[in-house]
Amino acid sequence: MAAEQPIPVYTNLTDLYGSLGTSLNHAEKWNSVAEEFQQRFGRKPAFIARAPGRVNLIGEHIDYCLFGVLPAAIERDILIAISRRPNIHAEDAPGSVFAENMQTNYTRQVFAPAPRRRASVSEEEVRLEEWHLDINTKELRWESYVKAGYYGVLMNYFAGGSNPAPVDILVTGTVPAGSGLSSSAAMVVGSTLAFLAVNGKLEGNFSGNGPKITKGQLVEMAVANEKRVGVNSGGMDQAASVISVPSSALYISFFPELSASAVPLPSGAVFIIANSLVVSDKAVTAKRNYNLRVVETLAAARILARSLELKVEKTEKVTLREVVGRLAGEVEEAGEMPVEWLLETLKRMERETECLKPNKSSEEGQMGVTMDEMIEMSGLTAEEFHDVYLSWVEVEATHFQLYKRAKHVFSEASRVLQFRQICLAAESSPSSPMDVIKELGQLMNESQTSCNELFQCSCPELNELTEIAKNVGAFGSRLTGAGWGGCTVSLVAEDNVDSFIKKVSATYEPYKGLHGEALDEVIFATKPSSGACVYKFE
Repeated sequence: MAAEQPIPVYTNLTDLYGSLGTSLNHAEKWNSVAEEFQQRFGRKPAFIARAPGRVNLIGEHIDYCLFGVLPAAIERDILIAISRRPNIHAEDAPGSVFAENMQTNYTRQVFAPAPRRRASVSEEEVRLEEWHLDINTKELRWESYVKAGYYGVLMNYFAGGSNPAPVDILVTGTVPAGSGLSSSAAMVVGSTLAFLAVNGKLEGNFSGNGPKITKGQLVEMAVANEKRVGVNSGGMDQAASVISVPSSALYISFFPELSASAVPLPSGAVFIIANSLVVSDKAVTAKRNYNLRVVETLAAARILARSLELKVEKTEKVTLREVVGRLAGEVEEAGEMPVEWLLETLKRMERETECLKPNKSSEEGQMGVTMDEMIEMSGLTAEEFHDVYLSWVEVEATHFQLYKRAKHVFSEASRVLQFRQICLAAESSPSSPMDVIKELGQLMNESQTSCNELFQCSCPELNELTEIAKNVGAFGSRLTGAGWGGCTVSLVAEDNVDSFIKKVSATYEPYKGLHGEALDEVIFATKPSSGACVYKFE
C-alpha cells in the first residue's frame, strides 16, 4: 500500500532530482533556495521540504463524498528551507518562527505558538491541553498556510508539555496561487513536513531505525491542518501531493479507508496545463462555492438514504459513497466493492436522484430547493439539521442544488472508474495507444460538461479555454482543481505540444502579448512527478 510507505528522505541530491521529472531545472531551483537561505540567515538550512502541486485528471468534487479520484503530482512545487535558530535569546518564545518568502511581495512574518492551559482533574492541577496560533480565516495571508502546517505538528507531537524549536524558514514555489493546482495544499504539506523534520520527528525516516512517519499519516495530518484556514478538504489534494509516483496517475480511494495505487498512463500523449488567469481563492469564496457544495452533497446523501429507506443516525453526516455502499450491501471490512458492482450501483443512483428535485412547483427552470424544503426533505427538525450540517461551516445560498450536485457526483465517480479501467487494460493489451487516448479524452470532455452544467464550478474563461483546446487538437480538455477559475488540463499528442501551445496562446485573449518565461508560467506541459519529500543537509 502506497499510503503505508515512509516519507522519503534524501541526503544525495542526484537521487532526489532523478525522482522529480525532467521538464524543469530542479538543481538550479534547489541551489537557489539554499543559497538565499544562507544569505538571509547566515547559515545553511538544515532541511528543505518539498511538496508538489497536483493536477486532477478526472474526478472533480467527489473526494469529500468519499469516491475515488485520479490526480497526479506535477513537477511544479513548494520548497521550504528550515533550520533551528542557533542563538536563542531569553525573550524568544518557545517555537517562535521567523518566516520569509522569496517572492518580494510577501513580507517577513514573525509568530510563535502560545500554550493554552486549563484545569483538569482538580482545580489545583493544571496541565497542557493544546497550542494556539492565530490564523485569521477572513483575511488569509501566505504565512497562514505555514501556520496551519505548524499547528498539526504542535497538536500531534507537543501536547505533553515539551516545547518545539525556534526556527527560521524560507519559502519559495512555482505552483501559481489560486490556479486549481493545489498551491494551498502544497504549502500546508510542505510546512507540516518542514516542522516535523526540524523538530526531530523524522529521525526514523532518516536513519532507518525506530518508528517512521508514513505518507498516509502525513496526508491525514495535512487534511486536518488545512481545515484551520477554513477549507473543508476531502483529502485528494494532500494525498496527490504526498503519495504520487512518477509516470502514473494515482487512484485514490477514501472508502472504506484511504488507499492509493498507481495507474500507468498510456504513452504518446502528455497533459498540458493552461491557467485561465482567473484567480480562485477557495478559502475566501468558500461559503458560496466550495463549502456550499460540501453541504449540498451531504444533505443530498441523507435525503437519498431516507428515500431508499436506508438507516442513517440523526447526528450522522452520511456521504454519497456511504449511501451507495449501504444500498449495495457492501461490507466495509471486506474493502471496496468490485468495480463492476460499483458501476452498476452508480447507474441506479443516477436514476434515484429524481427524489432530490423540488416537491412543489417553483420558479421556471429552478431545480434547487429552499432551506425550509431541504430541512423537510431530510426528516430532521430545523435545530437537528443545523447541528449536523450548518453548525461547523458557513454557507450562503437561496436555493440548494441537491439534484444537480448528486447527479454530477455519481456520473463523475463512474467516469473515474472507467478512466482507470481503460488505463489498466491498455497496460496489458495490444490496443492502439491513440485509440486509448481518444477514449480518455472523451471522458475528460464529459467531465467538463458535468462540472459546468451540474456542479456549476466552471466559469466563462474555463469554458472558453477548454473549447479552444479541443478546436486546436486536444483529445480532451477539462477544468482541474476546485474550479471557479484556475486551470484547465488537456490531453495532447506528445508530438503536437509546441504547436498546441502556440495555437492556444494566439487564440486565448489574456495570453496575447505573453512570451518566454511569462508564457511558460501560464501554459506548460507536465509529466507526473513524485510526491513530497525532505532533503537533509549534512
